[in-house]
Amino acid sequence: MSKLEDQLQHDLTAAMKARDELATSTLRMVRAALMNVAVAGAEAIELGDDQVIDVLRSEAKKRSEAAEVYAAAGRTESAAKELAERAVIERYLPAAMGDDELATIVAEEIARAAADGVTGPKGTGVVIKAVRERVGTGADGARIAASVKALLA
Repeated sequence: MSKLEDQLQHDLTAAMKARDELATSTLRMVRAALMNVAVAGAEAIELGDDQVIDVLRSEAKKRSEAAEVYAAAGRTESAAKELAERAVIERYLPAAMGDDELATIVAEEIARAAADGVTGPKGTGVVIKAVRERVGTGADGARIAASVKALLA
């Protein structure tokens, strides 16, 4: 088990003892999602912290999207529940990289790609891949892609 999975399990136990229904149900859903990812292939694998963070980001994104749908349908109580669940999940995500720092890294990678002869829209995939490697878990893919496309345009 990764350190983050251990922390999730420890916090789940603490939430159950404290009778915190929101944290308990949210952490149980996250643990189930982690288990599904771990056993999705031909053989069960042990997830590393980066993979756990990817699952947490995915689960947080699902909650945000569901909250938007509920809010659009006028179901504010359900939207608030989804946002509360997202807040519980976000406790375990690393701090997001600032926009200025991300833009600096993107600009450096665009310059590096241009030096290698890859420019314009053709370089989008190359630059996104390079930025993702440098940024790691500091920014999600949508932010990276948006930043790259904005600076390449």
